[in-house]
Amino acid sequence: MPRELSAYHRQVAAANRSAILDAAAGLFLEFGYDRTSLARVAESAGVSRATLFKQFPTKAELFEATVLAAGDASEGKLVDPPSGDFRAGLVVLGLAYAELLSRPRMADLIRAVIAESPRFPELRERTFDFGTLPVLAALRRYLLAENAAGTADVDDPDVAAAQFLGMIATVVFWPRLVHGNWSLSEDETFHVVDEAARTIAARYAAPAQRTVDVAGSAS
Repeated sequence: MPRELSAYHRQVAAANRSAILDAAAGLFLEFGYDRTSLARVAESAGVSRATLFKQFPTKAELFEATVLAAGDASEGKLVDPPSGDFRAGLVVLGLAYAELLSRPRMADLIRAVIAESPRFPELRERTFDFGTLPVLAALRRYLLAENAAGTADVDDPDVAAAQFLGMIATVVFWPRLVHGNWSLSEDETFHVVDEAARTIAARYAAPAQRTVDVAGSAS
């Protein structure tokens, strides 16, 4: 049975992982997947090859972790959505998602995934489980909680989440992959998110919530 790591060793491992992922992101974006070796990442991160291989045995696993790390919301505290107001909660989480999509490295790394995966089978086989990202996990928990509270009727939170996020990404994110200078103002981004939230609320909010939403819009 392996010994549990001490707090000090856990801290060192976490620091090494952060350094590795940061170095990997810079190298993948500068040189591409093909010309970025694990040895090169280890050297740039200031760790031994053994340390890197222990955490990331293959380049595909490192690349996947790098993409997911770029979308981690730990850089800024995720605001808890208000309970009892289904649309308002969706707006809070939708704005957090839009912020995630607007991070420069996130867009560049997703572009790299699309560009590199046809040439490298190991990348095509990666699952890239974006559902582990804090904001997306929070959205799923929120949909389940609102369903349990009776403020929404969401039979399949994964479908509802995909519908909501898809409406946002279609305007906020995907055009940036084609047009590098694509950008939206804060007001424009809020409008996109609010319209998506209204659409989802119209479909899934409990009847009482829809009445409140209509009354609020009219006032």
